[in-house]
Amino acid sequence: MVLRGYVPTSEETLQTLAALRLQSLNSDFSTHAPFPRLEELFPPHVLHARLPPLPHRPPAKCRGARLRAGLLAGGLWGQALAKQRAERDQRLRGRLREEGASTMAAIVEKWKLLQGMGRPEAMAAYVALVREWPGFGSTLFDVDLQASPVGPGPQRLWLGIGAKAVSLYKPGEPEPMDSFCYGRISSFGASDSSTFRLSVEDRDLLFETSQVDEIAQLLKTYLASAGAQRLPRPQEPPTSPPTLEPTVLPQGLCPAPGPWQHRPPVGSSHS
Repeated sequence: MVLRGYVPTSEETLQTLAALRLQSLNSDFSTHAPFPRLEELFPPHVLHARLPPLPHRPPAKCRGARLRAGLLAGGLWGQALAKQRAERDQRLRGRLREEGASTMAAIVEKWKLLQGMGRPEAMAAYVALVREWPGFGSTLFDVDLQASPVGPGPQRLWLGIGAKAVSLYKPGEPEPMDSFCYGRISSFGASDSSTFRLSVEDRDLLFETSQVDEIAQLLKTYLASAGAQRLPRPQEPPTSPPTLEPTVLPQGLCPAPGPWQHRPPVGSSHS
């Protein structure tokens, strides 16, 4: 999850995590130690984020402009554009190699500082750093929150399923946009094969995702392990607007009413 970018933290911390992984794998620094590839130690998307964005090509404004663009693309102009793209791609690859070498050098310097640390200590230090994220212990899913009739378009989010709450994150942000303890969830389930519905009190949230079944099963597992008297009932793909029923959950799953009720802790205590 660290390598896939699902633990939002600073680049400095990511380098330290990579150094601890090297210490765990190879013990103390040595020029003869086998080096994993950088993408096995450090999230590749961090390096790609340093590269300049691709230039935006404005759309043609009329049929005549599209026709002229098509004619030009088929001749010398098209060849010139292809050459420019190839040169740009080569520059970007060179820049990516430079960034990778710089990052690996920084990781190695941190690795050298860990001399004498045993494998169990390195693993414990690694987990301790990751645990600093409040969402540690949650399982994250990539979802698209569907737009409301008056809202903006779909929004790409992380849906975090933890032992105490369901949370919504903007990708890469350490703090959740919103969190719902299980006592606030009245029902959940699949609206269809790619849409997951989560009903929280007086509102329905619809998520487009390829992992509908995995999300539903994980929610059931957490509620069952908490000893829920009656779980939120999974919904079948509706043929008519569903009727939601309130859910009876055991005491202790929700924080006491107060100013923090809408931002309960996200971290999980399970191993």
